[in-house]
Amino acid sequence: MSLDSAQSSGLTQRVPNTTLTFPLSPPVYGYITTNAFGSLTLTNPAAMASPTGETNRLFVAEQRGRVAVVTNLLNPTRTVFLDISSRVVGGVPNDERGLLGLAFHPGYATNRYFFVFYSTTSTTPGVATNALHQRLSRFQTMAGDPDQADPNSELILINQYDQADNHNGGDLHFGPDGYLYVSLGDEGNQNGSLNNTQLIDKDFFSAILRIDVDNLPTSVPANPHPSNTNNPAGTVNYAVPPDNPFVGATNFNGVSVNPARVRTEFFAVGLRNPWRFSFDAANGLLYCGDVGQDTWEEVDIIVKGGNYGWNYREGLHPGPRTPPVGFTSINPIQEYRHGSASNQGNSVTGGVVYRGSRITQVFGAYIFSDYVSGNVWMLRHDGTNTVPFVRLTGNPSISAFGIDPSNGDVLLADQGADTIKRLVYNTNVVSGTALPPTLADTGAFSDLSSLSPNAGIVPYDINVPFWSDNAQKSRWFSVPDTNRTIVFNSDGNWSFSTGTVWIKHFDLDLTNGVPESRKRLETRFIVRNSGGVYGVTYRWDSATNATLVPEEGLDEPFVVDDGGTVRTQIWHYPSRAECLSCHTTAGGLALGFNTAQMNREMDYGGGLENQIAALSRVGYFSNAVTNLNTLRSLAHPTNTAYSIAYRVHSYLTANCVQCHQPGGTALGFWDARITTPLSQAGIINGLLNNNRGDTNDRVIRPGAPVNSMMLTRISTRGLTQMPPLDSTLPDTRTRRTRRPTPTRTTTARRICWNTSPAPTRSLARTRGKSMCGNRATRWKSPSRKSPTADFKSSRRPASRRRFRGNRSMFPPIARSFRRRISPPRFRTRLPTRLSNSIAFAYSSRKKLATRHSAARALKSGAWQKLLPPCCRSAPRLRVFGCLTPTARFSHCPTSRPRPRYWSFSCAITALS
Repeated sequence: MSLDSAQSSGLTQRVPNTTLTFPLSPPVYGYITTNAFGSLTLTNPAAMASPTGETNRLFVAEQRGRVAVVTNLLNPTRTVFLDISSRVVGGVPNDERGLLGLAFHPGYATNRYFFVFYSTTSTTPGVATNALHQRLSRFQTMAGDPDQADPNSELILINQYDQADNHNGGDLHFGPDGYLYVSLGDEGNQNGSLNNTQLIDKDFFSAILRIDVDNLPTSVPANPHPSNTNNPAGTVNYAVPPDNPFVGATNFNGVSVNPARVRTEFFAVGLRNPWRFSFDAANGLLYCGDVGQDTWEEVDIIVKGGNYGWNYREGLHPGPRTPPVGFTSINPIQEYRHGSASNQGNSVTGGVVYRGSRITQVFGAYIFSDYVSGNVWMLRHDGTNTVPFVRLTGNPSISAFGIDPSNGDVLLADQGADTIKRLVYNTNVVSGTALPPTLADTGAFSDLSSLSPNAGIVPYDINVPFWSDNAQKSRWFSVPDTNRTIVFNSDGNWSFSTGTVWIKHFDLDLTNGVPESRKRLETRFIVRNSGGVYGVTYRWDSATNATLVPEEGLDEPFVVDDGGTVRTQIWHYPSRAECLSCHTTAGGLALGFNTAQMNREMDYGGGLENQIAALSRVGYFSNAVTNLNTLRSLAHPTNTAYSIAYRVHSYLTANCVQCHQPGGTALGFWDARITTPLSQAGIINGLLNNNRGDTNDRVIRPGAPVNSMMLTRISTRGLTQMPPLDSTLPDTRTRRTRRPTPTRTTTARRICWNTSPAPTRSLARTRGKSMCGNRATRWKSPSRKSPTADFKSSRRPASRRRFRGNRSMFPPIARSFRRRISPPRFRTRLPTRLSNSIAFAYSSRKKLATRHSAARALKSGAWQKLLPPCCRSAPRLRVFGCLTPTARFSHCPTSRPRPRYWSFSCAITALS
């Protein structure tokens, strides 16, 4: 269908907007560090950690040999959690020995395991007696006291002789894959003179290790070494992940190595003194600060098998030794020269990526510092490119960074002041234009009581709204100048000019289903600028105006009547940082403002018109959009004109695609884009970054809800919920896309798919009843001939009856069917219209003489021979299907290619 023939609506012309008052960039504040816990003292803090899921305890490793626990973070107290100071050597400032690392097992809540790295005096038979060693050990918390560890529960994993006091590394973190990562220096001295760098078949130095402390059955044994067997039992107390990069290695830097002597624990090599590393909680990137020697400090992104150059290189520059011919290395993402200027220092301290909600300006940035110069910087890395670092504030003697588990703030371990600092705004220093303080001041609406927008602000709607805890939403957008346009993309993200603004308003029914009880909650704005977007929201505190929500957001309770059941619902007004966590570059910045979501009708005041057609007609796109009938559209969960599989895929695209896609910020491997076939999306039996210790866990494991992490995260609220923000209620809409089952509560249980490619849903429609009699719409083929005519009974031979219209554009049957079948015949009779529809397609496929003979074949069950074997022979199957002209059995493991013009689309689950 061409746009020239589309119905015109009340959107008659494009006009500029001159009323919006938002600055292109929000105001910028300075930063300071303050004591995080008042006057609380922590002696020589060297590392910080909190168990997964805990929000009110922070554990601090004190370098002299104690682990302190800070409880009740709002009114903090310090107690000693573990005291092994009698086993630890060193631990005073300017001494690189001591208790250096701390990490809690991902399953700490049940197994009570935690791990430490410390310097000690020990013996390695035949190597050294009563000498300095670096030790990695596991301890366990007392069963009856969560604030007290058992010092007698030590299990030694690595106990390695060390010839020098410095360059010890010692940081510990569990990765998103559930394995323990350990940083190790080059043993010490100058120029790597102890000959540990650029070797993978000697000792445990100059590297980051990755080990399996759970000894999973899929892991492989570690090669024995005096350091990993140097414990009372004389055994190796861990295993090696099977995909570690040097497992089975026979060559390194162009030189042959013996696989039996390779340190298969190595994950990355070529590091001098990796002093503090961390994982970005959003995307799993591993950042590391590597302390340099004479001239350069560096920050690296650590990847599996990476070689970071020391001692052949220092930063981007030649090192003290000449590399061999086979040497290659990875460049740092940031380096800085030694000195005392604002962009210099002498000893880098690796930091953390900020994902909190209180400081929007640094959201997603890596915060790190220099121990000597005291400069605290931030940089941004998108996985490929790095925005050079900028100075935030100054604070010398920072030995480590951490995250406040209660609010996501950046914490800094200050060894000079023996305390934990917090990075905060310095609100006395501000630059830039202030944000409008009230909704009236924004210039968005000419009448706040009716929410009538000013000229140049256009309403729009989307096919599948993001879940917002039962709120009702309205949307507008503005491209302020008529000489600025949107770059259209049929399947990818649209591109927007600076100054483009999107507005979304939220109402909530305080009595569900009663519009008269509706309360205005908030009105949000997203503003496009040269650096991306920023977001703000206004809370309705009266019937006539709304006030700007603070930077960190806020929560508000509401009493909601669910048809006689009264409950309290917490509404979360997002922080400005939270806006950025969803409005990602990969997601297109403006969520829902794309082809698949916007490809629907809208009433602009003069009748219904396709939104894309209308926006193109009045000049919002840089080029006119043609061939509207080829464009994809998402399907709402309740839209039974589409298969269950496509509706679920649409739901995931609407709610998850901003993070779950290549280049997105999510840790998962799966792809939520509607353009990615389900067979390639990594959803069904898709692997997980963290399987919770259960190798059976998958993204979706058909027939096993307890092993389907998508189901778990969609159907629960809390720290691990999905989507992760702005929701305190599970999405009840998802129940409408499944067959009701008492023990199954969400769409995710129905994602055992055997489905077809997505149907296009942009054919011309006419008002009236569909084939199935519902009040939806009747589809028309491009030839303007209704497809219902092709399904009318006729005695004309099927071979002479020509399908009118483009088969590839033919829509699915308006209703899918759901009937149990037990081969070789249906248990229940199919609806007549649907039977006739399938019979027509069957006759077209088999070239049967008449439509009635096709119907007889259908009734006899012969059509089942066209199904893949798994659908024919598996006992007691439930089949959900509909006719689609372009479907294939491409997502069924036993399928065979089918004719391009028709097949079934079905989703199958075994009956329990």
